[in-house]
Parts: sequence; C-alpha cells; structure tokens
Amino acid sequence: MTQEWDAGRLDSDLDGVGFDTLAVRAGQHRSPEGEHGEALFLTSSYVFRTAADAAARFAGEVPGNVYSRYTNPTVRTFEERIAALEGAEQAVATASGMSAILAIVMSLCSAGDHVLVSRSVFGSTISLFEKYLKRFGISVDYVPLADLDAWQAAFKPNTKLLFVESPSNPLAELVDIAALAEIAHARGALLAVDNCFCTPALQQPLKLGADIVMHSATKYIDGQGRGLGGVVAGRKAQMELVVGFLRTAGPTLSPFNAWLFVKGLETLRIRMRAQSESALQLALWLEQQPQVERVYYAGLPSHPQHELAKKQQSAFGAVVSFEVKGGREAAWKVIDGTRVISITTNLGDTKTTIAHPATTSHGRLTPQERANAGISDSLIRVAVGLEELADLKVDLARGLASL
Repeated sequence: MTQEWDAGRLDSDLDGVGFDTLAVRAGQHRSPEGEHGEALFLTSSYVFRTAADAAARFAGEVPGNVYSRYTNPTVRTFEERIAALEGAEQAVATASGMSAILAIVMSLCSAGDHVLVSRSVFGSTISLFEKYLKRFGISVDYVPLADLDAWQAAFKPNTKLLFVESPSNPLAELVDIAALAEIAHARGALLAVDNCFCTPALQQPLKLGADIVMHSATKYIDGQGRGLGGVVAGRKAQMELVVGFLRTAGPTLSPFNAWLFVKGLETLRIRMRAQSESALQLALWLEQQPQVERVYYAGLPSHPQHELAKKQQSAFGAVVSFEVKGGREAAWKVIDGTRVISITTNLGDTKTTIAHPATTSHGRLTPQERANAGISDSLIRVAVGLEELADLKVDLARGLASL
C-alpha cells in the first residue's frame, strides 16, 4: 500500500544554495512513493480520472500531463535543473543539439528575417542554415566571431537574431558576450549562445547579457557518451515560443535520455574542472612538440583571447585543437598512430576522443565554407577526458612520432 508522504518536506528548499547543490537537487519533485533518486517516467501518455478531467487538462484549465510529446515529469526535472544552473527563467529540452538550434530559429524568426551567425561554428550548424533554413526565407550572413566592428557592420534592418558559439568548435575562438549582447539589443535583436564547450559550470551567458543559451546535452551534460539530447534556456516569453514549436513539430527529448542527463549534471562541475585542467596541461605540452605548427586553446597565454577567456569563463574547457605540418596525410597519420584515444567525433565524454574535422564534423561543407570557418586539412581536434594526463601525452607522442 502506498504511504502518504508530506511532499513539501520531501522536496528540497533550494533558495540561495550554490551551483553544486543545484546540480544534484534542482528540479526534483518526489512522487507519493517518496523515492530518493530521480524517478524515470517511461510513458507516452497519461490517464485521466474522467472525460471532463481530460478535456480540462488539454485545454490548459488545470495543471497536469497529457502526452509526453508535450510534458513528462523526468524531462521536467532536467529542464528545471538546467534553468537553475544557467540562471534562466525557463529551459526546454529537445531531441538533440541540432534540434535545439532549429527550435530557436523556427520559434523566433519568420520568412523575411535575417540572422547573423559566427563563422566558426559546428559544421552541421552551417548546413542547417545554408541548406534548410534559407528555404524558408530566412537569410543568413556569417561574421568573424571576435570582431565586434564586423558584427555592427553586418546588421540589416531585418536582423532578428545573432547566433554564436563561444568558445567555438573546434578552434576555441571567443566573443565578448557582454559587448555583443549590447550591440544586439541596441539594434532590437536577440543573442543566442551555444554554450556546449563550457556548460554552465564554466560560463553562464545569460548572466553576461545573452538572451538565449543552448546546449547539445549529448556532450558534457551527459558526460559519458550515452544519449542524444539538447536544451534551450532563457526568458519565459521566448521559451514559450520554443515550447509551441517543439510540441507541434515533435523533436522532444525522450524521458530516458532526460534521466541520463539529470544524472550527468550531478558531476558536471567536478568533471569540467578536471578535464579542463588536463586539457590545459596537454595544450602546453603540444606547444613544445616540433611536429605541431599551432595549438588552439584559450587557456594558453599565447591565445589572442586569453584575457577574455579569463574574464568570462571560470576555466578554459576540455577541447584542444592543433595543426601539424604536412596537411591531411600527416593529420591522419597522427590520429591513426594513437592507441588509447578513441577516434570518434563525439566530445564531452570521460574517454578522450580525437577527430579530423575537415573530413568528419565539417566534411560536408564546401572547401570555401571550411576555409571561412578556419578548418584546415592539417587540423586535429582532441576532446580531453578523465584518463591519466601522462597516458594521453604518451599516446599523442606515439601519433606524432609517425611523422
């Protein structure tokens, strides 16, 4: 027999608590069963007491779930936890990081609107804007990420949205988010930031002035490469538009993946700090290797935006990219020469990964599009995991020795 619980006592009072406490407790609403862990609601639909009850719920006259494409208790826990960590009024979960970007644009832009996108973004993001969103009459121009004057000059009367990655994938470029937000707002536009590489553990764009923040939850939020998902967070007015699009178009998050991400968030800051520290040490080591021409990592004093990274991030992230001498053939030799690091395009995992962006994540772009994004044939991206730093150095040294 189910015991009657005092739900007010069971749910934590989180007013004024810190980040790590929010990461393990925010958004949890215990059922009458009194479970300590977050419950997994694997259901597509919900039962109503009466036909009138069903009608009232569907009409929004009374609270409650009606269908898991609309709402789900496990997904709600994930959304509320992300909102708490990002300092947002509301967060909305999506089926993937790419569907999060799609939801932002389709919810906030219409045919005839203009969007400004940073040049250095994920390859699929460029494809989404170029191959699909332009078909709906949404025009796009690309701007050098760090050049605030270029952003100013690129505005048109119909510019509705600015979309940036900071840090960018895979070159670790940054933009002064606070300054760009001021530029956007002065022209009546919104600023959306892909915060995937930092997560709220290292950077909170909304507190810097951005209007919207999004993540591929597949990456560091999960942290173990187990499931696909995304999330968008911001003010309630914009998020309700995103909710409307997702409920109709359908790219909503599965409850199981939401549960994975909830558990991943519990260790988010611990992982991000450890992986960032290893990435910094690996970047410093790579700078000393004779086969390496250039290292891209904002934690390096040699990085042109090192001071900006220190100002708006609490650490520098776990992705290190570098160029070797000899083009694609040399890059492939280095990758193939490793024996511990995984050759895969995912990142954010506890296991270190290595990839050749020009032929994988950015492989479907035209040569000119890759050049515009700064993706050379000699570029290698390493997403540092939780292995021993010494072992990663040995493995990369093995790969570099093949040159």
